[in-house]
Amino acid sequence: MFTEMEPFEFVDFTLSDPSLLLSSSFRSYLNMNFSLSSTSSELACPSDCVMRSPVANRFLSREPVRFDETWKKKKHFKIPRCGTKKVFVEDSSSIAKKSVPRREPVERLGFVRTLLIDNYDSYTFNIYQALSTINGVPPVVIRNDEWTWEEAYRYLYEDAAFDNIVISPGPGSPMCPADIGICLRLLLECRDIPILGVCLGHQALGYVHGAHVVHAPEPVHGRLSGIEHDGNILFSDIPSGRNSDFKADKESLPKELIPIAWTVYDDTGSFSEKKFSTPVNTSLSPLGNGSVNSALETLEEQSYWPSPHVDGKQDRHILMGIMHSTFPHYGLQFHPESIATTYGSQIFKNFKNVTVDYWSRYKSPSLRRRMINETANMQVPSACQLLKELSRTRNTGNGSSYNSNSLSTAKKNGVDVFNLVDLAYAKPHSQLLRLKWKKLERLVHKVGGARNIFMELYGKNRGNDAFWLDTSSSDKARGRFSFMGGKGGSLWKQLTFSLSDQSEITSKHAGHLLIEDAHGSTEKRFLEEGFLDFLRKELSSISYDEKDFKGLPFDFCGGYVGCIGYDIKVECGMPINRHKSNAPDACFFFADNVVAIDHQLDDVYVLSLHEEDTAETSFMNDTEEKLITMSVSSTRKWKDQSLPAIDSSQRKASFVPDKSREQYINDVERCMQYIKDGESYELCLTTQNRWRIGNTDPLGLYLHLREKNPAPYAAFLNFSNSNLSLCCSSPERFLRLDRNGMLEAKPIKGTIARGSTPEEDELLKFELKISEKNQAENLMIVDLLRNDLGRVCEPGSVHVPKLMDVETYTTVHTMVSTVRGLKKTDISPVECVRAAFPGGSMTGAPKLRSVEILDSLENCSRGLYSGSIGYFSYNGTFDLNIVIRTVVIHEDEATIGAGGAIVALSNPEDEFEEMILKTRAPANAVIEFCSGSSERR
Repeated sequence: MFTEMEPFEFVDFTLSDPSLLLSSSFRSYLNMNFSLSSTSSELACPSDCVMRSPVANRFLSREPVRFDETWKKKKHFKIPRCGTKKVFVEDSSSIAKKSVPRREPVERLGFVRTLLIDNYDSYTFNIYQALSTINGVPPVVIRNDEWTWEEAYRYLYEDAAFDNIVISPGPGSPMCPADIGICLRLLLECRDIPILGVCLGHQALGYVHGAHVVHAPEPVHGRLSGIEHDGNILFSDIPSGRNSDFKADKESLPKELIPIAWTVYDDTGSFSEKKFSTPVNTSLSPLGNGSVNSALETLEEQSYWPSPHVDGKQDRHILMGIMHSTFPHYGLQFHPESIATTYGSQIFKNFKNVTVDYWSRYKSPSLRRRMINETANMQVPSACQLLKELSRTRNTGNGSSYNSNSLSTAKKNGVDVFNLVDLAYAKPHSQLLRLKWKKLERLVHKVGGARNIFMELYGKNRGNDAFWLDTSSSDKARGRFSFMGGKGGSLWKQLTFSLSDQSEITSKHAGHLLIEDAHGSTEKRFLEEGFLDFLRKELSSISYDEKDFKGLPFDFCGGYVGCIGYDIKVECGMPINRHKSNAPDACFFFADNVVAIDHQLDDVYVLSLHEEDTAETSFMNDTEEKLITMSVSSTRKWKDQSLPAIDSSQRKASFVPDKSREQYINDVERCMQYIKDGESYELCLTTQNRWRIGNTDPLGLYLHLREKNPAPYAAFLNFSNSNLSLCCSSPERFLRLDRNGMLEAKPIKGTIARGSTPEEDELLKFELKISEKNQAENLMIVDLLRNDLGRVCEPGSVHVPKLMDVETYTTVHTMVSTVRGLKKTDISPVECVRAAFPGGSMTGAPKLRSVEILDSLENCSRGLYSGSIGYFSYNGTFDLNIVIRTVVIHEDEATIGAGGAIVALSNPEDEFEEMILKTRAPANAVIEFCSGSSERR
């Protein structure tokens, strides 16, 4: 989410003539950090700058750039800190004559070609998804440091490859070159191309024309507010509250800028308070022709032009939209792409219409007949092929909309997703695996449940080298299937990966892999490209016959099962890790023998994978015999191994937090300052709690934990060669891909303790549901997950079936949303994970900048906490949780990570108490188990 020297964002929107409903105002999601003013006082970049990524550091520092009141005449702008430098440019009158020739128009088409500039933000691909359906063709997405001005000039003018530009939101300030990149120059010189700036792009538009950016009264990220407007065509067919007597003082703004929308500072509120009749879109078709509809409108980092005093009082109106007086340039401080924004799609449609209308004004027929295929020599990777395909579609008479088959063909070249498309992956050989399975009906209750099955099959060895993906929640609607397995099959192997020390490598995601097979043989490899790249190659080398698993009601049919640590984020576009984990960064089994349990229908499935032309093993028959012959006495034996209740006075040892209460609260306050300075919208701060527990029984501990704190995405994993066990009671799904290609994320944000009485419990649940702070947390992460899925999903397919549901667990109530989208066919399962990892609920937004800040605040690696546990099935599906409420036992030390989302409305003391609340269930389980074990000894 950096912007260096060349940030571009180009969006197409459609406009209709203004027809205003005066009875109500539309609502928008605010992210208010800065506001615009014409005052000359200087605002430097936030002094507490975080470490930049190597890419960002290639460009200018975060020294602020200030434009003089007379910058256009003086032919320079100033860099006021660390000495005054002058960067000479031609004045505005000569730029049009010498630097940028008049751009030739494109023919009026049924689609609009947008260049979308990503300012390293976590909402850019929400704009991408909306524009893809509205414009009739996906935009080309370029990060703000990807092109030089010379390259941008060639594509925009010499090749006339784009019809408009959209500049995305982003962290930081338009005064900092490392934040805004090439955007200022685009706004300055592309005066004859329609441009829409969102949030940071809006601030840049004001700043480049002489307005000054100052802090807003307070940050309001994730909060909702009503928007009023003046009827500008950008707001056509959008209602406005017209009872306001607000009139912008033209003297308080540079003459080039015209105010077109505003909000009242005190008019923010929660999602539930601001709910209007427009529903959340819950039934989007995967490739619908309509736009992506939003529910409520969101305003992010607001710009604030102080308006005149009225009757001796400061007016409370805050500017939300501007336009240039002569250029086709517009700015919006709020987020039209948010799921919570009403009429967001209409704004994008209106901007498309503005673009079409603008280019249609050219009179010369020879210019208007210019065809897309004449720009075929453009060097935007793969965009040329896309435009050629669209040109063919247009030439065959389909001018009103794109041909989906042509678009699908063009998209195979990977036009829009930052190198996530799997292009012609080399497959030296393909290993065909065959699946055999058997269903044992109505058996689960007869043997006493999943616990007894696991103990009978894998407990005699204390669960060594075994896995259990355990839907232990009693609510079967949240989790229907459990999967378990252990060492033994001929295809079984274990992968143990550790990232290298940064000093010994040239690649930040290189590391060492240890492979152990079923016979105990080991192989060591150095992975220059990292673990996820290796895993992708492994999965791509497997082929399967869909008939083998036809009839199974679940997706996991054998494959890789294990965990991915938080530090694998360096393989997902995140910055270099500041800390190194003592535990492995990824551990997986290849499970060829699996037992699956259907908790809803009470059935057991036994599955076995083998290579074609090899003999089947006896696993299925042996397992069936063991399960059928399990006696009632053995059922009781496992059931009765419960621990005595341990009084708090008997607990002589406990977990010790890495940070004291005072240190943690201080870190929360620093997070809130970063948010105020516009460096982040939300920061998920965490810490570790540790206890050296010695030689304990991890499986016994997990059995106790699942009784005390059952959860739908619980898990037990044991990797004996790494002396590593995970006892997980996670309530949160990170990401799932099913056989139909549907991706699903279920982020949790917002947690409150259960009440001691039914009445208190219901009251607390309601308190969570209406909490403005928790709703702001959840909304921003939902938009972040929509963005992450938007990078790998078909345009128009990302939707939110459930927004801000409250779910109840043994010890807490949580606020959960569901985000879904249809995966593009040219994206691999591993690349879907790479696009979204780490889970946004564990980072905050914008993700890249937030992760940098968190790395600077947290004093150790998160390790496996904040990562994921789950499976990658051999048939191309996967399901992964978020590693929270988890005890990680490594080399006789137990650790529990915990934290919470910090937003502008956070209270530092409350955030500390929430962190303690989240450790309570797993910590108490460990204390009770260890104390009980000590007593028995």
